[in-house]
Amino acid sequence: MRHGVFLPAFNELSDPGRVISLAVRAEEQGWDGFFLWDHVLRRPEQAAEVADPWIILAGIAAATTRLRLGTMVTPIVRRRPHVLARQVVTLDHLSSGRVILGLGLGVDSTGELSRFGEVVDTVERGAMLDEGAELLARFMAGEHVEHRGRHFTADGVRLLPRPLQRPRVPMWFGAQGGRTRSPDRQGPPARPVIRAAAYDGLFLIDAGRTELARAVEMIVQHRGSIDGFDIAVLSAAELPPAEAAALGATWAMLSIRPEMSLEDVRSLVEAGPPS
Repeated sequence: MRHGVFLPAFNELSDPGRVISLAVRAEEQGWDGFFLWDHVLRRPEQAAEVADPWIILAGIAAATTRLRLGTMVTPIVRRRPHVLARQVVTLDHLSSGRVILGLGLGVDSTGELSRFGEVVDTVERGAMLDEGAELLARFMAGEHVEHRGRHFTADGVRLLPRPLQRPRVPMWFGAQGGRTRSPDRQGPPARPVIRAAAYDGLFLIDAGRTELARAVEMIVQHRGSIDGFDIAVLSAAELPPAEAAALGATWAMLSIRPEMSLEDVRSLVEAGPPS
């Protein structure tokens, strides 16, 4: 089981220097990964100040040597796959091959899609994620890409250099665990888990024992096994890391909430990962 810190670059943590210092200390204290939320807008009472995660990740890459790092999760709906591919590959080179790319549908709970004219419909966002993820994988593999899809176009291009990681940067996909779903619909929604099973990892949010077990079952159905596949869950009292590992999880994420003070965050990082 690996242990990561998962935090929003909001409020006091919108200061890049503070977050980079936290990441350096996390590496010193034995954490395995450092991952940032990817948002452009939140409710003012939650976060009046929001920083760009990619700029901060570049600073973390330059200041650390061992930590895995990346976004959890980036919505393709407000990105262009070719631009995102360039950013991810450049960060992979800067970090000497330590990037993990988290992808997801995105949310509009604070209007960060609708207020900028982005696609809001969930089905349409899912189609964009599927199409965009396939393009990203091909771009990062250094393929010659001819693609004219419903949402994206690549007219005979090859993006080089390739990332240091081969065949490409690992791609994880976010999925709600399902504990907030109705009692007659147990476990996470199938589509996000199936999407993740085609790539390298699943970041399962809001999951207990039942939800994690069901997700693992679905992944095995589609991959044949969970060998070589990462499953990340949030650390929680009801699902301790050791128990999550026994069920198939490979990462436990310490979730930093926007309302936490900088001092509280520092204390949690300083404590190091669970034994």
